[in-house]
Amino acid sequence: MEEGAKSSAEEKLKETPVSDEEKQIEVLKKKFEQIKDKLEKLKTKLLGKFEEYIIAIALLPPEKKDSKEISVLVLIDDSDVKKMTRWELKDKLTAVINNLAADIDKDIKPDVMLMTELREICFDGKYDILQLISASVFVHDPKDVLKALKVSEIHKTMVLKKFEKYVVSYVAVGSLFRGDARSNDIDVAVVIDDTDVKKMSRFELRDKLGAIIRTLGYDASSITNVKKSFHIQVYILTDFWEAIKEASPVIFTFLRDGIPLYDRGIFNSWKLLLEMGRIKPSPEAIDMHMDMGSRLIERAKGKMLGIVAEDIYYACLNPSQAALMLYGVPPPTPRETIRLMEEIFVHKEKMLEKKYVTILAKTFKFYKDIEHTKIKEVKGKDLDILLKDSEMFLKRINTLFSQIEKRTEKKRALSFYDNTMKIIEDLLHEENIKYNSIESGFKKLCASGKFPKQYLSNFKEILKIRESYSKLTKQEVEKILRENAFLVRVVIDYLQRKKGVELERAKIGVKYGQKFAEVYLFDDTAYIIDDINAAEKKISRAKLLPSGGLDEIKDSNLDDLEKSLKKFSMPKNVFIKEKIFEDLRKLFGSDVEILINR
Repeated sequence: MEEGAKSSAEEKLKETPVSDEEKQIEVLKKKFEQIKDKLEKLKTKLLGKFEEYIIAIALLPPEKKDSKEISVLVLIDDSDVKKMTRWELKDKLTAVINNLAADIDKDIKPDVMLMTELREICFDGKYDILQLISASVFVHDPKDVLKALKVSEIHKTMVLKKFEKYVVSYVAVGSLFRGDARSNDIDVAVVIDDTDVKKMSRFELRDKLGAIIRTLGYDASSITNVKKSFHIQVYILTDFWEAIKEASPVIFTFLRDGIPLYDRGIFNSWKLLLEMGRIKPSPEAIDMHMDMGSRLIERAKGKMLGIVAEDIYYACLNPSQAALMLYGVPPPTPRETIRLMEEIFVHKEKMLEKKYVTILAKTFKFYKDIEHTKIKEVKGKDLDILLKDSEMFLKRINTLFSQIEKRTEKKRALSFYDNTMKIIEDLLHEENIKYNSIESGFKKLCASGKFPKQYLSNFKEILKIRESYSKLTKQEVEKILRENAFLVRVVIDYLQRKKGVELERAKIGVKYGQKFAEVYLFDDTAYIIDDINAAEKKISRAKLLPSGGLDEIKDSNLDDLEKSLKKFSMPKNVFIKEKIFEDLRKLFGSDVEILINR
């Protein structure tokens, strides 16, 4: 950062009144100077014993004013833990670090935090730790992880103060936030809500807000004096959604690896959908990646060096990513693409020769060498070789694509068959129908009148997938899958409706004061939701006694309740005994109203 820019940013800072937080930072700096020798001694001991694990050390602001405690954050790299769990590592390191700190000064209170723990805190929306780190004094930060968090936190605060109405998410991306020492950059992305734009076009909004947000980034860099490059990517929400639908590998990587430093529920929701496998490349997106190779090869022949290198690179990269996506792998990064092509298609599936992965790696290196100005000019014969290799690579990938397509089609069809059999089996079990085979059981069910008899002929078509798949054409298989998807949906809807009715019978509604609670009664367990309208629901679990009373009431959570709901099977009769009313009065007070859903 140039000196003039730094001075300008500092002048802006001086123009604003000094906040309580800034006063606290000044007090902390003075405290640091007083105990600097002790902290250096602690740093030396920690690095001497655990240098391979320690990412950073910082003096945190005290929890209480005038407190004698010296709060020290010790950030731990747990990315390569193999011989123990992460939490075992944390417990062991904490015990030793506490002893080392106490030997120096009993007032030093280390706060040992794993890097994965810090990320999880961000995913949970608990951003207070980021503010603490931003206000701390750094004792040891060789990879600039804390500095990156500080500049991002200051920049985020500036952006939210100016554009909070429009900011959907502020996300840290890139290798630095994984504690990767190789990175020289700090990368963040800001997603802007453009769904209610009226006075300007979406692109104007993106460009204008983007320019201001990047300017604030320069100011944040100047204030913090961070030497690494601070890159800010600004997305508008509609463009971001289009990129997801088009299976952009950049956006998939952003969702997979990004860490939200601020989120209004959009980023975390998309990330969970990605992890659940609900965000998948569409057939059109796969075709787009596949077709791009041929088109870019043609463009490459008449372009300047930089464009030639880029086109050759993507001509090989995009079809490779398309092949991996068709195989079932989410769109990977370029480096991952090379590794996965070799791991999956060369070694695991033995569908591709190693020399083609070598060509892909060669084009990647060529492109990166030009991008980083290691190569400034290239001879015509070298380009001819690259073009020839790329065309040969593309031809081979087209063949690989056909091989994967055949294998994927069979795998998808057999998976549909297995899922259908499991769903029909669940249906027969739910209806208490005894059967020698699933086919005979479903025949009985249709004969009973609960399902139309024509569904039986559909079911028999599904059996052909397992019995004679090799004799079926691709069109015949697609016809069977298409026509029987409706049958599967009907059965699932039927099971869900029946389960819902049964579940209502096992639920007690409780009104106390202005609040409403719910109690679920299973075989020997009861779950109590104290306030069904609360944002954060308190859930308890109790043992359901033969007398109908509740015993051993303990804290539980939504995950436990959902697991029990999945296993839930309604008994023929549900008995609500007097003892449970007595226990509910103890829990919620004597003035309660009970509603039993039947």
